[in-house]
Amino acid sequence: MKRFFSFLFLALISSAALAQVNSFEIDSSKFNKKLMQQLDTILKDDQTFRIKWMDMIKAKASPTAVDSVKAIARQQDAKNLIKVKDIIANHGWLGPQDVGMNASQGLFLVIQHADLATQQEYLPIVRKAEKDGKTLSSNLAILEDRIAMRTGNKQSYGSQGFKDKKTGSSYIYPIIDPDRLDSRRKAMGMPPMKSYVPDWDLEKYKILLPEIEKIVKDQGIR
Repeated sequence: MKRFFSFLFLALISSAALAQVNSFEIDSSKFNKKLMQQLDTILKDDQTFRIKWMDMIKAKASPTAVDSVKAIARQQDAKNLIKVKDIIANHGWLGPQDVGMNASQGLFLVIQHADLATQQEYLPIVRKAEKDGKTLSSNLAILEDRIAMRTGNKQSYGSQGFKDKKTGSSYIYPIIDPDRLDSRRKAMGMPPMKSYVPDWDLEKYKILLPEIEKIVKDQGIR
């Protein structure tokens, strides 16, 4: 597996149209325009330096240059999180019905890019939002995978990858019951793993899994 997906916003964009929860009754005349504009700005701020960060990695920029942009992105994350926590505390989870699709995704991405404690704190809220049809099922799946990875547990939906710190090789983080992976992805409206990772080979992955688990353990991958 040569392709490495470390930027979850790409996964969100690619899977959004296929999500289990994707039928929203939207009336733009009912949008909270003030909150929509605020969240649209937050989304832009979230993405700007992440995209630059990714482009620099692709261009094989110097580690110093990459780390500099990464630090700016993290600083912006902290600012965005303060705003998003305040919005959720005062207005609850805002779905596409409330502020439009982009703004609602901006709300989610800030939580997705937050620290582990924050992700765990807001996971029940995201679960309820998905149940209530106010966020994409794929959002919930990706957040659950991210928390699983950060707590040293196997992921369910195969959305998380990592690089071997020694060799630079890319892998999909350990998956629970790989044989049922695509069934679980389908239940959350996500495309088959082969669509997500073009060179995906289930049988090869299962053979490599013990080696992948050892790398994760030895290098403390989180």
